[in-house]
Amino acid sequence: MNVEYHYWDSPRLGQKYEMKSFGHGGVPMIAFPSSDGHFWDYADHGMIDACHPWIDSGQLTVFCVDGRDWETWSNLSVGSWDRAARHNVFDDTIASEVIPFIHKKMNSSGRHIIVTGCSGGGYHAANFLFRHPDRCDTAICLSGVYSTKHFRTDKVDDYDYSHPAVYFNNPLHYLKGLSDEWYLNLLRQSKIILCCGQGAYEEECLEETRQLSRILDSRQIDHWMDIWGKDVNHDWPWWRVQIGYFLGKIL
Repeated sequence: MNVEYHYWDSPRLGQKYEMKSFGHGGVPMIAFPSSDGHFWDYADHGMIDACHPWIDSGQLTVFCVDGRDWETWSNLSVGSWDRAARHNVFDDTIASEVIPFIHKKMNSSGRHIIVTGCSGGGYHAANFLFRHPDRCDTAICLSGVYSTKHFRTDKVDDYDYSHPAVYFNNPLHYLKGLSDEWYLNLLRQSKIILCCGQGAYEEECLEETRQLSRILDSRQIDHWMDIWGKDVNHDWPWWRVQIGYFLGKIL
């Protein structure tokens, strides 16, 4: 398997940005880390091993990007507006630095890119596709949450959802009012997979997965909500099974 480490000084973040790629061809897939995670987590938890049949056959190249939750939604030293503003910088880094890098490396263009993630990474994958349906066309969201309140580690909810920077990073809020036909048309052409188990620690994810599915239905956005059994827990062993299952369906 071809494995490469990439880094550069990001003009947007104002700091070094890192990621790893696994593969030599095929469809690019951006893997967001789970909450407060780093670019090495996806491989360390066996997710690359679960993807290896498609990587080795040249059907898939996985780009594991670094997170910035500690500067954004998990940063309790600043208010919700500042967290959202910093997240927007991270979002722009993926859209304007990572994706052009991928296109150059893969000699590709267009929106045929998969985004994926587990738990908090499922939020990032969904939110990125919903905000940038011109940059990617497929999302595989495993045990995701779809509002930023779950990144909080205290009990005080000071989120001002009326502020645009906060509102437009919470899919359960902004998708309800989405009426822009440009976005809707692209999202209706996308592949959206929402998967969640019913086992331990999946309760909040399951609730928000169902909420998101209902909102997508109301916007006539086709998607696949796949709810797994009561033995399926919020944990990496199940996410390894799920990513292999869904890649087998779409590749």
